[in-house]
Amino acid sequence: MLPIDGSARPDGPEPPDHGLLIDRLAAIRDQMVAFEAACAGPLAAVDPVWQAGGRNLAHYLALRRHDLRPVQDTLAALGLSSLGRSEGGTLASVNAVLVALYRLTGRDPVAIPARPPSLAEGRRLLAERTGALLGPPPDGRSVRVMVTAPGEAADDYPLVRELVGAGMDCLRVNCAHDGPAAWGRMITHLRRAEAEVGRPCRVLMDLAGPKLRTGPLPPGPRVVKVRPARDEFGRVTDPARVWLTPAAAPTRPPDPAAVVLPVPGEWLARLEAGGNLALRDARGAKRVWVVEAVSAAGCLARADKTCYVTTGSVLAATGGRAGGRQTAQVGDLPPRETRIGVSPGTRLTVFRGDGVGRLSPPEIGCTLPEVFGAVTVGHPIWFDDGKIGGVVREAAADRFVVKVTHAPPGGRLGAGKGINLPATDLRVPALTPKDIDDLRFVAAHADLVGYSFVRSADDVALLQTRLAEAGGGRLGIVLKVETESAFRRLPELLLAAMRSPAVGVMIARGDLAVECGFERLAEVQEEILWLCEAAHVPVVWATQVLENLAKTGQPSRAEITDAAMGVRAECVMLNKGPHVTAAVRVLDDVLRRMEAHTWKKRSMMRRLGVAAGFRPPSDLAPDPARTAPSAA
Repeated sequence: MLPIDGSARPDGPEPPDHGLLIDRLAAIRDQMVAFEAACAGPLAAVDPVWQAGGRNLAHYLALRRHDLRPVQDTLAALGLSSLGRSEGGTLASVNAVLVALYRLTGRDPVAIPARPPSLAEGRRLLAERTGALLGPPPDGRSVRVMVTAPGEAADDYPLVRELVGAGMDCLRVNCAHDGPAAWGRMITHLRRAEAEVGRPCRVLMDLAGPKLRTGPLPPGPRVVKVRPARDEFGRVTDPARVWLTPAAAPTRPPDPAAVVLPVPGEWLARLEAGGNLALRDARGAKRVWVVEAVSAAGCLARADKTCYVTTGSVLAATGGRAGGRQTAQVGDLPPRETRIGVSPGTRLTVFRGDGVGRLSPPEIGCTLPEVFGAVTVGHPIWFDDGKIGGVVREAAADRFVVKVTHAPPGGRLGAGKGINLPATDLRVPALTPKDIDDLRFVAAHADLVGYSFVRSADDVALLQTRLAEAGGGRLGIVLKVETESAFRRLPELLLAAMRSPAVGVMIARGDLAVECGFERLAEVQEEILWLCEAAHVPVVWATQVLENLAKTGQPSRAEITDAAMGVRAECVMLNKGPHVTAAVRVLDDVLRRMEAHTWKKRSMMRRLGVAAGFRPPSDLAPDPARTAPSAA
């Protein structure tokens, strides 16, 4: 153990060379100051509220060009800060360590230029910037909760009110689905819920961006399966529930797991609790359901045996207000999704255009034409968030053939699934004509705009220009880091985004894991958190948070731990699901508990490739040679 003055006992380890340590840290400190000067052009263009964050980001990038682990160990042995929590006030932290080292050695400190912010000031600025983007924090926690709005939110006000009451702080509207009419109803419901519940909630509208997805497949049969839960001996442990709702005005079932069937409203009005509903299912099997509850919204029935119900199936009710046997037909059911079966070795043809694919031989379309001029033989390709992967074996102008190398047992590929081409240079504008058209609605109704497929400072500048043209220059911008190129260029993206007064970053972990490799995801998301904290930019922790809970009502142990890790971000996003309200309540509880234990965390500061690779441009204005898409 080292004495306070740093000297060693005769039989102890060699004492650290304080002079060498001071010289090294002083040299790094000088590089940090010089690097800030090198970034003068981009820093001069940022909004005044980001001046401290921009300078601190420059200092942090310069610091992280070094492997500081040996220095950290020595500083820790001396009882000094190891710089592992220096993100928020980087230069101030290095200066403080140097002053302490000078005092330990009895040397007069060299003049150290003052450069705010301090660590405390950096934390304050991050909280301030988070409030500007996401609104005031709720009582009892600082991490906000964002929820993706399901389509039902457009017509189901009680659902929106429940989400706000459960703890939602921001509603995410995905512009890839529905349309302005539905979006408007969702936001109207939210504003009403805000007033009734008495807590504010922001609206983020997420631009669709270029759609790199699989095309349509032939529709399947219009049939639903009603199946009770059984134990290992085949005994029913939980009957299935069926929600009969008026076909002309569908309602949400009281049990999220219930199968929904549209039926004539006048027939529903004659049903009474305790009555029976008889039918023959699609196989001709006789089934009887018991009516458990009837209300103005619909009827809840219990089924003890599995059955398959199709459009046009006849339900016969006995008893009821009109007496006798009353029959009705099940209304139009949505077609079941068809999917292509794939396994390692399958040769899958991907063709250009929105034509309908086929199951055998397996063929499926691709929604982004630019892919076919960029993909080449040997490029890896992944489908459906990385569940299915392969290698391009043949490539032509209008199609390419993929040999599947990775697929789960019984793997199947459906329509509308994401496609990732991590090795392919796709030259696609981040803003599509649809996005530009949607910006008019976004500017008039939203608080924040989510930016998909952003990869360069030019992309950021293009959005800022289009937002200003649409009257939305005040809107917060959330950059979605979902590609490897966006991650590698994150410092450039941050400096460009800082021209806007409110900025955030979303770690889109689904696409990012596929792009960078699942084994690198933990490392990559850490680096994003560090860089954003250095810039005082709030982070949204997204993708599959409490996914099982939202979809099935039962969380896994691992996803509870993952949700707890979200306390290191400024916002955690949940996706939609039948049990999303319960997921909001659980997340609210987990975050409140974790915030009492931790804030961010200490890091070992090895050299960061993303910092070493950043070169400050003279200007981050858009490239005049770049042509923006027309909204026409």
